[in-house]
Amino acid sequence: MSPEVKTTAVEQHGLNVIPEADRHGTARAQFWPWAASNVSLFGVSFAAFILGFGLSFWQAMIAAVIGIVFSFSLVGLVALAGKRGSAPTMVLSRAIFGVRGNAIPTFVSYLLLVGWETVLVALGVLATNTVFAELGWSSADDPLVKVGAFVVIVTVVIVSGVFGYRFIMKIQKWITLASIVLTVVFIALTVPGIDLNEIAKFPAATNPVTLVAGVVFAATGFGLGWVNSGADYSRYLPRATSGKSIFGWTTFGASIAPIILIIYGLLLATSNPKVLEKIGVDPIGALTLALPASANWFLVPYLLVVLLGFMGGAILDIYSSGLALLTLGLKLPRPAAAAIDGVLMAAGTVYFVFFASNFFWPFQAFLYLLGVPIAAWTGIFIADLMMRRKNYDESALYSIWGRYHSVNFAAIFVMLVATVVGFGFVASPDMSIAWTQWEGYFYKALRMTPDNSAWYYSNVGILLAVAIGFLGQLLLGRGAVKRQEN
Repeated sequence: MSPEVKTTAVEQHGLNVIPEADRHGTARAQFWPWAASNVSLFGVSFAAFILGFGLSFWQAMIAAVIGIVFSFSLVGLVALAGKRGSAPTMVLSRAIFGVRGNAIPTFVSYLLLVGWETVLVALGVLATNTVFAELGWSSADDPLVKVGAFVVIVTVVIVSGVFGYRFIMKIQKWITLASIVLTVVFIALTVPGIDLNEIAKFPAATNPVTLVAGVVFAATGFGLGWVNSGADYSRYLPRATSGKSIFGWTTFGASIAPIILIIYGLLLATSNPKVLEKIGVDPIGALTLALPASANWFLVPYLLVVLLGFMGGAILDIYSSGLALLTLGLKLPRPAAAAIDGVLMAAGTVYFVFFASNFFWPFQAFLYLLGVPIAAWTGIFIADLMMRRKNYDESALYSIWGRYHSVNFAAIFVMLVATVVGFGFVASPDMSIAWTQWEGYFYKALRMTPDNSAWYYSNVGILLAVAIGFLGQLLLGRGAVKRQEN
């Protein structure tokens, strides 16, 4: 898009390669969309989830920081492909899996993105209901408040996804700034409740495997949810943009807010038993318990910062999920694809808000169910990117007759093996969730149980999927890359 195009004009770019005339900006601009999508008080709540693994304050902080930086570093690496191919992330993936074979990882990517849209919007609705009840504007479980919040949040997210890149880049900057200001106020109001003596009482896990479980959960809950859209925004940058800068600003922008918020969340959760107790049912609404009675005036701004944070993340997701839907072969303009995603997002939100009795367990199960195959794809994609010495053949990304062919069975085989191994080593602690009971089959084959092995709930299968995907592609994909670049 040329500079004179208005921010409010609906973006017409879809899966196409971004023309040179429309590539603009600097790597520093990547900070804003990634920061906006992760400046959310959900990071404060996430801290309590990590404590649930039985870690002390310091152990949980170490696990969270490692998981966040590691996972968002993967996003930064994937972003490098954007300037080399000028196309969306899952279109660039065709160079690895083949134009038609790429439908497998793209479908997984699509489910993950729509799932995250649903989670973020549902959290916004639940938080609105809680804040309204705290203010005395409604009962504790008023369906009218939930429906009203649902309509407003879903509308904003869908409209942003339809308008596209320029509108998103503009709105995300203001979402980031507003969220930072209001989050700082929340911290200032609640910091007197931090009790260092209570924090010191939290028992430490004696088995280092528990620390691994915390790292995996943090990585899956943060960066691994974004890897499949890492190149969707960097594709607009000029080709001369420094790769190190793209990696640095993407990783820094995405990581900095979650690190700060999780550390503060750990301080808050270990100091306040009420927050820790309620966090699983309403992760954001529970944080209002940390506000002193004299700070009721902040409940409305608090709700605003919550909604801004969730909408910032959901907006990025709906844009990328629309592109993923087009990559699967849907013959629609990009705005129409984003609208379809919005309908699915709305349906999923209805389940979380009106039917699920607890938020945390379905959320954790969702992270691991889709986290394993996307972790396998991530390892494969980064290994392939490392082996390439030339830019992508952009025209070949859209034709089965080009150098990337229709199907690359070797890459599909690597992803299948990495996924099978990964699922064999993950397990959901809540056995009442029927759609996760088949996982962990390798644990069972090895006669490992929660009682005789700390590894059982480590969910190390996520890390194994990344490693097997990476090493497998290095071994089996090198020849394909050489033939493509010859």
